[in-house]
Amino acid sequence: MDSSAPTPSESGASPGPPPRLVNWELAASTAAKLTPAGPRMKAAEIRAAVDELRRLAEQSVDHVHRITGLDAARDLRDSEVLIIDRAAWSKANARSFEVMLAPAITALAEKRPDQLKSATTAVGSAITGTQMGAILSFLSSKVLGQYDPFCSLLPGGPAAGRLMLVAPNIVTVERELNVVPSDFRLWVCLHEQTHRVQFAAAPWLRDHMMEQIGELSSSLVEKSDTLGERLQQAVKAAVAATKDSGKDDGGAPGSSLKGSILELIQGPEEKAVFSHLTAVMSLLEGHANVVMDAVDSSIVPTVKTIRQRFNARGQSRGALENWIRKLMGLDAKARQYSDGAKFVRAVTRQVGMQGFNAVWARPENLPTEEEIHHPDLWISRMDLSRA
Repeated sequence: MDSSAPTPSESGASPGPPPRLVNWELAASTAAKLTPAGPRMKAAEIRAAVDELRRLAEQSVDHVHRITGLDAARDLRDSEVLIIDRAAWSKANARSFEVMLAPAITALAEKRPDQLKSATTAVGSAITGTQMGAILSFLSSKVLGQYDPFCSLLPGGPAAGRLMLVAPNIVTVERELNVVPSDFRLWVCLHEQTHRVQFAAAPWLRDHMMEQIGELSSSLVEKSDTLGERLQQAVKAAVAATKDSGKDDGGAPGSSLKGSILELIQGPEEKAVFSHLTAVMSLLEGHANVVMDAVDSSIVPTVKTIRQRFNARGQSRGALENWIRKLMGLDAKARQYSDGAKFVRAVTRQVGMQGFNAVWARPENLPTEEEIHHPDLWISRMDLSRA
């Protein structure tokens, strides 16, 4: 081959779009087909639930502002609130996943096209759009709400983020718990609106997380020579955990699985980035839980009952659901809520909410995973005087 020959970009030819690791349109359509519609409701009941959720989402912002002291809660007009069904949630997340992966894939396509092709083959043989659709389908029936800061990167997306409340799931859970619907809906809105306020208070946070996610995905894709092998090892670990299911956790399938699929395919570099992202997610989820639990009966009259029944709900999951949750890392996410909330409560006890709010000032102020578990280390590093 003549090394002096012009490359496609030098000759003006378009290199074309980079290959895709997953067919996200197929994933979204598969999820929509597999996911049940939700609880049976009359048209008038659906309209009433949607209207109330929209009203309570707006009402909760004032409570978040009062509890957090973050002035960003005063004006959230650059982001939007959507009351959606399960299929819409799956479609929105499929698009967001593709957006989050796009920078890494585009960069790799420009620098190492052959390696990206190899990675696409390795991943494609293990994870198809149909399989990803099945995962989205499972998640779409569990998520009550979500703030998506990355949708602003989509063509025609909102200027900031998008808060989604999954109405069928909220109604399903409030019926399962037999709690007052309006109280439960406000309680959920408090948590989700706190996420919206977090990203408004720290406008750098979205780009910081995108950078970290891009670094993680780039590292995984660049190691295409071992990616297929690591994926196979992850699957084998999941199968072994299923066979070994009777040894602990009451015999729930997958109870001996030590990590999620994502954790099992990481190398040392990926683990460092994953540790940082874990700390950030623990902070965000824990802070939202603290706000959610800071309300009293004057705001949510039946809040104590809701807390008790919601916390007990996780103990009644079936064996199959427990296995899927562990395999996908959802147990780790549950721990993030708990660990992050402990961190926030410990810090605010010592330096108050205003002292804690230093965390939103810049990326360097984010806690490490070690600091999440040892709040005194973060307080010392921030040089905050104790209250």
